[in-house]
Amino acid sequence: MTSRLFHDLPLADEDAQRRLHARLAEAAGAAGLLDVAYRTLDTPVGALLLAATPKGLVRIAFRIEGEDAVLERLAREVSPRILCAPARLDRAAREIEEYFAGTRSAFDLPLDLRLAHGFRRRVLANLLRIGYGTTASYAEIAAASGSPRAVRAVGSACGGNPLPVVVPCHRVVRSDGSLGGYAGGLDVKRLLLKLEASA
Repeated sequence: MTSRLFHDLPLADEDAQRRLHARLAEAAGAAGLLDVAYRTLDTPVGALLLAATPKGLVRIAFRIEGEDAVLERLAREVSPRILCAPARLDRAAREIEEYFAGTRSAFDLPLDLRLAHGFRRRVLANLLRIGYGTTASYAEIAAASGSPRAVRAVGSACGGNPLPVVVPCHRVVRSDGSLGGYAGGLDVKRLLLKLEASA
C-alpha cells in the first residue's frame, strides 16, 4: 500500500485564501481586535506600505525602509495586533493614487500622529501648512515651530516623518534651494517636487 505524500495534496485555492483572510480581518476589526491594519500600494516612487489605526493613517513607509522593520516598530510602538487588512486603507490608497495621477493637491485623511512627539509633532503640523507646489526652508519651519535655531532638528524630524507624501516633508529644502535629504531618497524627492510643479 502506498501512502500519499503531503506535498501531493491539492493546494487551497488562492482566491479562497484571500477571501478567508479578508473575512478574518473584517471579523477582527469588528471585534476590536485589529489595532493596526496595513497594505502595500504600488506607486511611481515604488511600493509604499500604508498602515492605519482606528484613529487614522499612522505610517507610510518606502520599500527601502524594509517592511519587516516597519511592522516590528509598529508592533512595539503602537500595538502587536497588526494584520494585513487592505479595506481599512482603501480611502488612503485612493487619495494617494489620485495625488500621483495629478488630480489631487490636498489630502483629506484622518491622521494618527502618535509616532511623533514634542518638537517633531510641531514640525509635522507646520509641514501640513506648506502648500502644494511650493517649498519652505528648514530654517522657516524651525522658526514656525518655535525654535529658530533648531534647523538640524527640523531635518531630523523630516527624516523621521512617519507619513511621507501625505505630510509633505519633500517640500522642505535648504535655504539655498538645494534639496537636503529625504528618507525615500533624493530621486523620490525630485520626482514629488516635479510632479507638483507640473500641475
